[in-house]
Amino acid sequence: MDKIAVLIPCYNEEKTIAKVIRDARNALPEAVIYIYDNNSTDRTAEIAKAHGAVVRYEYMQGKGNVIRRMFREIEARCYIMVDGDDTYPMEYAPEMVDKVLYHNADMVVGDRLSSTYFEENKRPFHNMGNSLVRASINQLFGCDIKDIMTGFRAFSYGFVKTFPVLSKGFEIETEMTIHAVYNHMQIDNVIVEYRDRPEGSVSKLNTYSDGFKVLGTIFRLYRDYKPFGFFSLLALFFAVVAIVFFIPVLLEYMKTGLVLKFPTLIVCGFVMMAAIQSFFAGLILSNMALKNRRDFEYRFTLVCEKERRKQREDEGEKS
Repeated sequence: MDKIAVLIPCYNEEKTIAKVIRDARNALPEAVIYIYDNNSTDRTAEIAKAHGAVVRYEYMQGKGNVIRRMFREIEARCYIMVDGDDTYPMEYAPEMVDKVLYHNADMVVGDRLSSTYFEENKRPFHNMGNSLVRASINQLFGCDIKDIMTGFRAFSYGFVKTFPVLSKGFEIETEMTIHAVYNHMQIDNVIVEYRDRPEGSVSKLNTYSDGFKVLGTIFRLYRDYKPFGFFSLLALFFAVVAIVFFIPVLLEYMKTGLVLKFPTLIVCGFVMMAAIQSFFAGLILSNMALKNRRDFEYRFTLVCEKERRKQREDEGEKS
């Protein structure tokens, strides 16, 4: 088991990958640096090998697929994940490692939004999207995460080996954050400077298509992790619609003693039934989510015990 593993997902980063590797080695001399090439068509893998990184490959396209492969294959006490585009200064990595190894953090967020991101990033819709996603998650999940979509993070062994990677693309950062918040993991924040991509380096994040995927991920995870809140809102919506359309029928009946709009009355009845079903569905799914939480805590304990056992074995071999 490595003490520190630096994980760098890459797709066509030949202009910046050498500097990222050098910076990572200078900041964390004891770390093993892993480059995961995701079908690059340039010299990314060749340059990474020449600079001493361990190069591996993921052939299913998408950052989420790359991270799934990384988390399955690498075992380390602390993981540093950073993009290969040289937008994150690696001098902040030791502080992030320290929080994982010595202060029990499960995930450390490299917070760009509290420093230079809005000045350095030249894409205004990216800025707006980051703010929207942050506000949405903090409101829906009752947390205060400073940067949801940062690509600069540190993880514990327990987080990596219990995180179910479901996303395929850039929405993976959102999924990581919500998973950590929902399971009450310790999340720490380190403010880092952000610098825009150097000239000639092109972002793979599409503002609109990937933005909608991120919002869809938030919607899906809120439904899965907070089913009572989700289905209660749905029940409230159905109930309001049923009542609004029922009121004219009721007033007409009180005035004339006749029901002239039977179709409306019938539809209102079915919509109210849907509201009641949604409410009870939320109750049932909420109990199932609670059971999943208990199961997760058990698995998390087993994984942490496995980490401690491997650490003792490694220390025994060294002595």
